[in-house]
Amino acid sequence: MEKKNRLTKREYFDKVYRHGKSAANHQFVLYYKAQPQQASFRLGVSVSKKLGNAVVRNRIRRLLKEIVRLNAARIPGGYDLILIARKPAAEMSYHEMEKSVLHVFKRASLLQRKENSPGPG
Repeated sequence: MEKKNRLTKREYFDKVYRHGKSAANHQFVLYYKAQPQQASFRLGVSVSKKLGNAVVRNRIRRLLKEIVRLNAARIPGGYDLILIARKPAAEMSYHEMEKSVLHVFKRASLLQRKENSPGPG
């Protein structure tokens, strides 16, 4: 994930938690806050120690960042996003995780349709 797309500082996380909105499913929580002055979105990923040791947490973090990177064209700019993994995410495969992450983005109305997919009819 590119540096410009990272949510890094504690103060940015706090603003999103305090003033943003959230959407969730059983595996993930997505906090999001509109930032109209930004051209692209910024993403922060949070994985609790409750999910496992450092190896497990880093694997989840890497997979989440990769899923967002591959679907970045479908995510609108001008948002700060925080993706939080819940306990069931630790046992998920990549494809299950991708489906669940995209679902939580859809619930937040932050996922645009694929450009190259044919429409109905």
